[in-house]
Amino acid sequence: MSQNLGITRCRGREFRWGKRTYVMGIINLTPDSFSGDGLGGNVATALAQAKRFQEEGADTIDVGGESTRPGATPISADEELRRVIPVLERLAAEISLPISIDTYKWEVARRALEAGASILNDVWGLKQDPRLAEMSAEKGIPLILMHNQQGTAYQKLIPEVIASLKQSLKLALDRGVAWENLIIDPGIGFGKTLEHNLEILRRLEEFRTLGRPILLGTSRKSVIGRVLDLPPQERMEGTASTVAIGIAKGADIVRVHDVAQMVRVCRMSDAIIRGKS
Repeated sequence: MSQNLGITRCRGREFRWGKRTYVMGIINLTPDSFSGDGLGGNVATALAQAKRFQEEGADTIDVGGESTRPGATPISADEELRRVIPVLERLAAEISLPISIDTYKWEVARRALEAGASILNDVWGLKQDPRLAEMSAEKGIPLILMHNQQGTAYQKLIPEVIASLKQSLKLALDRGVAWENLIIDPGIGFGKTLEHNLEILRRLEEFRTLGRPILLGTSRKSVIGRVLDLPPQERMEGTASTVAIGIAKGADIVRVHDVAQMVRVCRMSDAIIRGKS
């Protein structure tokens, strides 16, 4: 845990990686979220949720307008913009936390940054549109690169996921993104089977070789539902387990639905793992 990952600066805040685990609160503006928390673009409800997350100790808010669950129907950029822009404008005006836009579409990302977002979260790791890297470089903002692929075929899971993330990092660096602004995400639940997801959690420390902070997104996901045979709304304890083990294995930031509870899990885990009370 002593690896020096530097400092990422965003919207007047500093993410001092390795000092503690940071918490990203999820705001889903989809009507069909797998986790049952889709707000369907309701601005007032999204604002109330973001304010609650801020009070509960979130370090950043992640706003998404398109469901990225397996089998979800893609939506147009226009529809995604209709859902996210009014919410982003209100959040940027009324909360102080950095706001991440969860999109892989260039036009959505551009408009989201204009509306007040200050982090790009690309679930395709620049494989759909490398121009997101140029946007990150131009604005000097953090870029989250997630591993994703079509299908679940691997010869050697961990080496292949690491190699893909290396490729994403190179795409970003070649387009001018600052090293300290890059964050990686192994992509739990994306292009992976139950066994793959469990193996990534078990071997998460191997992703430290990439030299960048690790974002872990396990909250309420099907890997928990299948192990515990529970619906999304009853997966809090399972999520807490993955968060605690993830921190022990090297996670630097966790993306969660249940902010208050996971902030407590992070603080307790940090006290044990990082020696911070």
